[in-house]
Amino acid sequence: MARSRTGPRAAGRAPSAAPLQSLASATRPRVWQGIGYRPLPDPAPARTLFDFAALPWPPSPDLAFGWGAFAPSEGGERLIGALVGEQHGPAALLHGPVVVAGADPLEIASQLVAAALDHATAAGAATLFARPQGLDRVWVRFGFIPVPESTLPAGLAGRAGAGLFAWRGGSALWSPREAAANPGA
Repeated sequence: MARSRTGPRAAGRAPSAAPLQSLASATRPRVWQGIGYRPLPDPAPARTLFDFAALPWPPSPDLAFGWGAFAPSEGGERLIGALVGEQHGPAALLHGPVVVAGADPLEIASQLVAAALDHATAAGAATLFARPQGLDRVWVRFGFIPVPESTLPAGLAGRAGAGLFAWRGGSALWSPREAAANPGA
């Protein structure tokens, strides 16, 4: 039977934090199972997907980023999924993902969330928030945890939706008290 290695004998090198991606690296287009994912230079086409899905569009006129999922079609490609985010200091609020078609909509949603996490953290966000929208298993898969509404920074508060998830470095080892003690985060 193996023994636990805690205490002085377990001392070795300290775990190091993973290096942050550059913004250029985080925003590179990607392809997964025939679906292309890339940043949206203009989020206007994503708004039609949000309207179709009856999800509220962010009130901020200046969105920090947007990602789209594109499927091949006869005329080239079409937008089948989107996620947009607004940022306020070191916190960002994700809106979406919205997926209207696809063989595996949860996988498309997951790929959009992964791309948004990379993009937001490379852009300086330390804490990301999202509304559940029935995608709890997607959020939990990436380390988001349920948090009270009061956790949102003032610049992102007052958005439509019920429930709130938060992500901080993919770890559930933080508490809303930390956010209250550091309102900018």
